[in-house]
Amino acid sequence: MNSVLPRQQLGKMIGTIAIIALSLTGVIWLQKSLINPQEESLTLQEYQKQQQLEKIQLNVYKGLPSLGYGNLLADWFYLRFIQYFGDGDARKQTGYPLSPDYFQLVVDNDPRFVDANLKLAVSTSLFAGLPQTSVQLLEKSLEKTPSKVISPVYPPYYLWIYKGVDELLFLGDVEAAKHSNTMAAKWADTYPEDDSYGSKGVAQRRRQTVKFLEENPDSRKAQIGAWAQILNSATNQETVQRALGEIQALGGEIYATPEGNIQVRVPEWIE
Repeated sequence: MNSVLPRQQLGKMIGTIAIIALSLTGVIWLQKSLINPQEESLTLQEYQKQQQLEKIQLNVYKGLPSLGYGNLLADWFYLRFIQYFGDGDARKQTGYPLSPDYFQLVVDNDPRFVDANLKLAVSTSLFAGLPQTSVQLLEKSLEKTPSKVISPVYPPYYLWIYKGVDELLFLGDVEAAKHSNTMAAKWADTYPEDDSYGSKGVAQRRRQTVKFLEENPDSRKAQIGAWAQILNSATNQETVQRALGEIQALGGEIYATPEGNIQVRVPEWIE
C-alpha cells in the first residue's frame, strides 16, 4: 500500500490552491487598477509605518457593531483587502501579515460571502503562512453558511474543499481533511445533475479523496510540497522561517543553489 499521495493526487490538491490563488491575483489586479492609481514606491520604514497604522485601524473596526450593515461593511473590508494585497511594492517589503485581519472582518460581517472568503483563505494560508488561522475562520464561515447560497463564482461547498486542503497539505490533519471532504461531497450532492458548477462530479471526487486518505494516511510528501509553495511566495523573514521549520520537521531537505536560491528536496525514504 502506497503511504504517500501519488503525483496525480498531489497535483489535484496543489491545483486547488493554484486556481483560487490565480483567481485572487487576477481579480485584485483588475479591480485595483480601477480604484487605486499607481503610487510611487516608498522606503521599507514608510511601508512598515503604513502597515502599523492599518493594523490599528483594523483592530478598531473589529470592536465596532455592524448596526445592520454587515454585508456593506464586508464589501468595504474586502475592497480594502484588494488594495492591500494588490500593492506589490509594499507586499515585497512587508509581506501579507494583515490578511487574517481582513479575513476576520469579512467573516464577522458576512460569513456567507463565499468568493471573498475563499480568496482571503488563500491569502491567509498561502501568502501569510497561517493555515491554522485560515481553518478557524473557514469554520466560522461554515457555521453560518447554508449548503446552497447564491455566489457568482464558487458554490459554498468550496469552503469545505479549501478547508480540507489546508488541513491535509499544511496541517497534516488527515481526519479533519476526511471530514471536510465528506461534508463537501454531501453539500455538492444537493445540487442538480445539470448545474453549471459540475457539482455531481465534485461530489464524486471528494468521496474518492476520502477513500484515498483512508488507505493512505501519510501525507508528508504533500505537506512538504505545500510548505515549499509558501516558502516560494514568502516575502518576509517570519514566514520564511516558519516554512523552513515545517519542511525540516517533516523530513524535507533544504539546500542553497550556487546562485543563492533556496531549494527543497524530498528524500527518497519519504517516497
